[in-house]
Amino acid sequence: MYFEDLDAANQHEVRRLILTGLGDHWGSIDESLNPDLDDMLSIYALGRTVVVRSEQGSVVGTGTLFPWTDEKGSTDAAMIVRMSVARDLQRSGVGRRIVEELMATARSWGKSRVVLETTSGWTEVINFYLACGFEITHEADSEYGNDTWFERATGLPDG
Repeated sequence: MYFEDLDAANQHEVRRLILTGLGDHWGSIDESLNPDLDDMLSIYALGRTVVVRSEQGSVVGTGTLFPWTDEKGSTDAAMIVRMSVARDLQRSGVGRRIVEELMATARSWGKSRVVLETTSGWTEVINFYLACGFEITHEADSEYGNDTWFERATGLPDG
């Protein structure tokens, strides 16, 4: 497996991987709820989307990191979104490798912490992030239900 960054050539494959993962979890896909996937290059231009390819060349994992400003106006964090790993490679270490690559990117940007959120009922994903060293900070209601928020220090000083 190898990493590459999102580009115009792989954006369609990344979109398909993410939507397939959402469909696997929710049982169906409402593409209108995911407009950011139609143009990830523009939407996440200030961030970094990593793409994992198998030795056979197919996209098997992805995750996006972008600079994030919290509710207090602090800019010392980055946020992970759109993490997805092909079903047949879940629990194989691909997701953990993506997280560590994104954590290294956050450190290179000078960020002291990384945050993320997921649906509170998505137990296996919550357990994954806890196993990756994230801590739950809070739960919050959202437009689509209850979300669990996480944070992990990058190892750089705050600020």
